[in-house]
Amino acid sequence: MLEAAAARDWMLESAASVARERGRLTELDAAIGDGDHGTNLQRGFTAVVAALGGFDPPTPGAVLVKAGTTLISSVGGASGPLYGSALRAVGKALDLPAADGKQLLAALAAGRDALQRLGGAVAGDKTMVDVWIPAVAEFDFALAGGASLPGAAASAAGAAGRGAEDTVPLQARKGRASYLGPRSIGHQDPGATSSALLFRALAVVLGREPG
Repeated sequence: MLEAAAARDWMLESAASVARERGRLTELDAAIGDGDHGTNLQRGFTAVVAALGGFDPPTPGAVLVKAGTTLISSVGGASGPLYGSALRAVGKALDLPAADGKQLLAALAAGRDALQRLGGAVAGDKTMVDVWIPAVAEFDFALAGGASLPGAAASAAGAAGRGAEDTVPLQARKGRASYLGPRSIGHQDPGATSSALLFRALAVVLGREPG
């Protein structure tokens, strides 16, 4: 079950992952974007950690809505609204004391849908959507096959990592990278890479919890 404490831990683990990978995210973004993805996202998640520090959430959803709202207000460029909207959508779907696998699946799907509505991206556009789509699908597939919640999260994290890597041969059709046309081919998308960190953080946290 995903309870409020685990949702908080998810955001804290995400913040730690972003801090560790800030340099790589910035390097990836320097190749096809503005070069500030790592710095901006670390600033946002640092603000999330601060916002959650004195917050006593009644539900896991309240944690994620708070995190999403904080990212929207503290991260520049497209990343803040995209990540913030996704987490807010996940959170709004988790307005209950604890979420089981099916409830978390529905919430993650809501986050994916919010991303697509806001950014207008589809699979193959070389964006964070190229991670969210396969990660949510793999979470669903694993649950349907009888996996535990931690097991489904681990499967989703694996799919997320592969999804990020699969953006390398794609030509960007959305965002700043799309201005480069064919020159965007051969580079891993930074937003997809940071999205994979988010799914990995979820798997790490749920792996500590009872199945």
